[in-house]
Amino acid sequence: MYFRILSNDSSENLTYLLADQDAREAILIDPHGTDLQLLLALLAERDLRLRWVLRTHHHDALQPQEREQLLQLRAPLVQGDGLSKLGLTDGAALPFGNEVMRVLATPGHTCHCLSFMWRDRLFCGDLLSVAACPMQPRPAVPESVWDSVTQRVFTLPDETLLFAAHEQRARAVTTVLEQRRWHPLFAKLTRDEFLTQMASLPEIKATVSNV
Repeated sequence: MYFRILSNDSSENLTYLLADQDAREAILIDPHGTDLQLLLALLAERDLRLRWVLRTHHHDALQPQEREQLLQLRAPLVQGDGLSKLGLTDGAALPFGNEVMRVLATPGHTCHCLSFMWRDRLFCGDLLSVAACPMQPRPAVPESVWDSVTQRVFTLPDETLLFAAHEQRARAVTTVLEQRRWHPLFAKLTRDEFLTQMASLPEIKATVSNV
């Protein structure tokens, strides 16, 4: 297997490339249009066929060029508001080579957020970061964020590795055990306290609320 983390120093966006090198098939998680040429070069360098482009969330209403750029990768674009168009549902299996990535519906940061599970790793976008996304200073549906984290993420095995969409204090990865015990919001607040704190954050832009 080949696994690479790509970090954009200016935006702190993180993109993940996974590939079954024997089968020469790959997946990209949370790629960005500004990195298109780099991503194509990385795939060509290892002679990889891209099977899926996975997006934990998107803000295409604010970045209308982003989707068109990603379509140039010539692979199915999997995102929460487009699952049905691909015949996919929560729990769907996405094969690449001899590996499988599973889709988890984890709404809240945006209305249709997804997470993606591969082996002992969960790629969960901005679900735990809450206010870290520069495009959206507060969750679109705070109640759904709480439920997604506490009922889906925190019920995974302690050793599950969690990969974010943005760097947090120069970190890209943590574990379920660490977040369940020490997350400043989900480990230390009640649901009502969490919702009260979310209500105090800046209003999100209406154009983002439905993605």
